[in-house]
Amino acid sequence: MTELSQTPSLNLLATCPKGIEGLLADELQALGAEPGKTTVAGVYFTADQATAYRVCLWSRLANRVILLLARENMIETAEQVRDVVARIAWRQHLAPGRTLAVDFHGRSEHIRHTRFGAQTVKDGVVDSLQLSGQERPNVDTKTPDLRLYAHLHRANLSLGIDLSGESLHRRGYRRDVGHAPLKENLAAALLVRAGWPERARAGEPLLDPLCGAGTLLIEAALMAADQAPNLNRERFGFHGWAGHEPALWSELKREAEARASIGRKRCRNPLIGFDQSPAALSAAKSNAMRAGIPALISLHGQSLAQLTRPADLTAEQGLLITNPPYGERLGELPELVRLYAQLGEKAKALFPGWMLALFTGNPDLGHRLGLRAHKQYALKNGALDAKLLMMQIGAARESAVPTNSATSEAPAPERPAKPAVSENAQMFANRLAKNQKRLKKWLKQSGETCYRLYDADMPEYALAIDRYGDRVHVQEYAAPGSVNPAQAQKRLFDALEVLPEALDVDPSKIYVKRRERQTGAAQYQKRDASGERFEVREGSARLWVNLRDYLDTGLFLDHRPVRRMLGDMASGKRFLNLFCYTATATVQAALGGASDSVSVDMSNTYLEWARDNFSLNQLDHRRHRVVRDDCFRWLETANADFDLIFMDPPTFSNSKKMRDTLDIQRDHPRLVELAMARLAPGGVLVFSNNQRRFKLDDALVQRYAVEEITARTFDPDFQRRTNLHHVFLIKSRADD
Repeated sequence: MTELSQTPSLNLLATCPKGIEGLLADELQALGAEPGKTTVAGVYFTADQATAYRVCLWSRLANRVILLLARENMIETAEQVRDVVARIAWRQHLAPGRTLAVDFHGRSEHIRHTRFGAQTVKDGVVDSLQLSGQERPNVDTKTPDLRLYAHLHRANLSLGIDLSGESLHRRGYRRDVGHAPLKENLAAALLVRAGWPERARAGEPLLDPLCGAGTLLIEAALMAADQAPNLNRERFGFHGWAGHEPALWSELKREAEARASIGRKRCRNPLIGFDQSPAALSAAKSNAMRAGIPALISLHGQSLAQLTRPADLTAEQGLLITNPPYGERLGELPELVRLYAQLGEKAKALFPGWMLALFTGNPDLGHRLGLRAHKQYALKNGALDAKLLMMQIGAARESAVPTNSATSEAPAPERPAKPAVSENAQMFANRLAKNQKRLKKWLKQSGETCYRLYDADMPEYALAIDRYGDRVHVQEYAAPGSVNPAQAQKRLFDALEVLPEALDVDPSKIYVKRRERQTGAAQYQKRDASGERFEVREGSARLWVNLRDYLDTGLFLDHRPVRRMLGDMASGKRFLNLFCYTATATVQAALGGASDSVSVDMSNTYLEWARDNFSLNQLDHRRHRVVRDDCFRWLETANADFDLIFMDPPTFSNSKKMRDTLDIQRDHPRLVELAMARLAPGGVLVFSNNQRRFKLDDALVQRYAVEEITARTFDPDFQRRTNLHHVFLIKSRADD
């Protein structure tokens, strides 16, 4: 059909977030409309004009309400779109002097840009108006009088007028938002899925222990108070429509205002929110004020660890609903694993018999609560796949239920109950304690504060765990294809759950990364941009470490004995450090008395880091220089000699900054020959690499005096994995 007939029954489309189409259809029916076909992120329906207005005012789930004027198939070209648009009697919809804008969605082989599609629709409107003798309308993309909707998908064109104007999820109350705001209509959908409307009518309480800016609480209050979600909106899209009936709209709005006034007075549901962030609570209070329901919500400044049940909250049934952080980045997981486990313990201890509705983009974290989800609903939070997990809260093991008689004051922090962990996780924690005990004497004697505590000791927990003072660096080795990813994820979460207590470390100081085979310059690429670095000590050296931003930390712990040896060998020597990374070996050589040094690497990032390490140790930058270059190229053109050379190349690199790819097994003979050409008489080349199956070329063994010292280059913290690197001392035979 090209144009829908003008009858009391209008053809409409309500759009919504993906996953709640069925809920929206039920809501439309409850508002007096007749829902029809459900599509992805939308529901077609018919209604009279009064009901269309009512949907705009009362829908808690819709994004937009579109008055459909045409739906055509077999539409591909711009000329076809323009022709469909031009056949509509636009003078019935757009009054003279009014402005318009077009929201065009979709594409075809001939219409590949939304801007071109919008221009085509606008041209069709102009054609229609000019044929009827009406002046050409102006375009206002920001605040138009009439906003048109056009959607082209698989040659099907839908065209209409946006009666809602700005998206209906923008209720107008939320100017202050939290770190990761939940859209208002998605929050409403979660509440509907959790059965809140029925629970509210039954007088049950609702509590959000991580309320943030209060969106879930405010939407719950609007439902409990029978207040239309868009009651406070000043303008809808239909206000600029020529078919608008102001008297009809005024009557519907007066009715909604009367219902809200009565509903707010009758609402007796306790609606309680907790959050530890003063900024979030301030935003929640301001948002509630703008929504017109500040008296219905009670907000308290408490962390989850401090959470107590208000003394006057005696209901045996209620709804605990929350949208905690998801941990989209691996490094965020340590705190979140603890948070989710803590949430489960608090729920069981404080709210037995209640229902918990947990919305998360990481269902694996949701399973850390120790509660079984009897229902799961797949939803979208923006582009992110998410789930609403519904869990009946059983009684906790402890019988005591802490309460807070004065919720206006934050109680003293309490140590959260220790979450129950699996048998394997407890074995992992025991292994950490055993390793710590084994290293205790060595740590006391050496004074080292940066060391490896665990390196895949148990096959089930394929992790490398390093201590850096009061911080912990966790590297997860990528699981082989034979291991179920879900099982690997569970084991990682098990480990992260026990780590804080096992190592007596704050979860916020645990950093997690996934270790995989690196190619090219991958090890140099940033994972984050926090700039969060701190100082550590290694012997007399002071060094900068960054546990968050890169795959590596700036300090290869397994090479500690090699650096110590270089420091002992360096007195009065000219020192060359090839593939220097952050030049920690140069720092040790300089502190050991090296007369001067050159450190060569291709990465500007790490060379700048090296300069900072020099400054931290008050080394003279004129005597200790850094050079950005390909080590092959630098060695071929250098004309200086050195008494002590350290070379620790990567196993493989195909960095664009290099002239050729580097394969250390293939290319090490040439590298060694070039380095030996720069070695002064009586000098030593310390050649190291981390190729696990490395074999030194026989020709080098024949030509030079070679001593493998690998076995002597592992401190007690690395003696389980003595294949992490290979180290050789290479001298001229004439000096032997």
